[in-house]
Amino acid sequence: MVYKYDYLIIGSGIAGMSFALKVAGTGRVALICKTGLEEANTFLAQGGVASVTNTLVDDFDKHIHDTMVAGDWLSDPEAVNKVVREAPSQIKQLISWGVDFDKNEKGDFDLHREGGHSEFRILHHKDNTGAEIQDSLIDAVKKHNNIDVFEHHFAVEICTQHHLGKRVTRQTPDIACYGAYILNEDNGSVDTFLSKVTLIATGGVGAVYSTTTNPLVATGDGIAMVYRAKGTVKDMEFVQFHPTALYHPGDRPSFLITEAMRGYGAVLRSLDGKEFMQKYDPRLSLAPRDIVARAIDNEMKLRGDDHVFLDVTHKDAEETKKHFPNIYKKCLSLGIDITKDYIPVVPAAHYLCGGIKVDLNACSSIQRLYAVGECSCTGLHGGNRLASNSLIEAVVYADAAARHAMEHKDEFTYREDVPEWDDKGTQHPEEMVLITQSEKEVGQIMSTYVGIVRSNIRLNRAWNRLDILYEETEKLFKTSKVSRKICELRNIINVGYLIMRQAMERKESRGLHYSLDYPPAPRKDIK
Repeated sequence: MVYKYDYLIIGSGIAGMSFALKVAGTGRVALICKTGLEEANTFLAQGGVASVTNTLVDDFDKHIHDTMVAGDWLSDPEAVNKVVREAPSQIKQLISWGVDFDKNEKGDFDLHREGGHSEFRILHHKDNTGAEIQDSLIDAVKKHNNIDVFEHHFAVEICTQHHLGKRVTRQTPDIACYGAYILNEDNGSVDTFLSKVTLIATGGVGAVYSTTTNPLVATGDGIAMVYRAKGTVKDMEFVQFHPTALYHPGDRPSFLITEAMRGYGAVLRSLDGKEFMQKYDPRLSLAPRDIVARAIDNEMKLRGDDHVFLDVTHKDAEETKKHFPNIYKKCLSLGIDITKDYIPVVPAAHYLCGGIKVDLNACSSIQRLYAVGECSCTGLHGGNRLASNSLIEAVVYADAAARHAMEHKDEFTYREDVPEWDDKGTQHPEEMVLITQSEKEVGQIMSTYVGIVRSNIRLNRAWNRLDILYEETEKLFKTSKVSRKICELRNIINVGYLIMRQAMERKESRGLHYSLDYPPAPRKDIK
């Protein structure tokens, strides 16, 4: 079947839905969602949204500086300036869509402070800010007559000149996107969605690792599709590991213990109850995530422990339960009363700072194709994301993409010569266990060799192991009927390759990329 839409959006988190709401007044919108609308990284975001709102003590220059410091001065100053200065207006937009940020008794925003921030500037809704945003946007999307939601649909490939029989390389100057091939999981058909404009908003890559806080749908689909279409992908070596995921073996994804808890006053301790962050950074438990994650990783290796503790028992019990009701409930279900007991925590893959390279309008290197949210590389995060900068980046760049797309949409026409998906000669794979086992192997390879601490030897070993899986999977893909499982496996292998290759190319320890072969230079920006 062939569908035609003005705007094709692949991904249904804050980036995809906010873009949809902004452009829907100017054309028909198809919103592609691989599961249900609520299953996105946005939904699991606990901490909040960073924005300068209390101008009595905070200002844009402070937020800009904090972002550059956290990014190890690799952030693009133009992108940082754009996001920080446009953040307040996008906060107002979120509120107009129904998002309810917590306020204090005076009616002002109840602001949190997180690691790397010099001021209290994190807007939140208790400890489930992402869920509040996602639910509000879902309600707004469902009410809009111009937005068609396709749940349980999976994007297989974006359509470019390659599908018209033309040879395309990374040097081809005019690669263009004409839509995408989309798998309808209900009936197994691969439909052609033609569009004037396509937006990739597929989120992150956490499922590439065996331990992650991401929902398991975070398989890097958009990044892999764009890379296969010869688009530019950048900074994939910068994978952020959240320092404090709840340690409960067997859980996948891992339950996140928000950084806001450390901003609230929680302290990291080793299993003997002693604080240890003073050995690693003068900002102690409020140091940026890369430093805290490496410190925890080192303490665990030095002592041979499986986790460390996060201690919030010295804070007022009722205040703790008020600020972190979901964390309190989750831990209590496991026999841990966080007002009396230490919380066992461990680092887990959490956020990708790189992705599809885009400009200030969220345009990728492929014409008619935009990328927004965690799958994109705007340059904001540099070598390491500052806490709570990601949700605001998503809405700021969704706004930029929407304005640019609405201005240029009518310059494009549908490509009627895009062929339908060809699966002649393929069959359903009989050995699904091969796909499942390969997925586990990818996670083990990435977590063991391409994790918080890397080395040339580890990266080369990972490369060799992943290369075998790549060859096996490509052969299986070419002979099999399309399924979400085989596509996701193919995508995580592509993404794992990109992380490894770009890690190999960075001959220094910088930001989130820490190599034993390249001792890091002292950080001059830490007081």
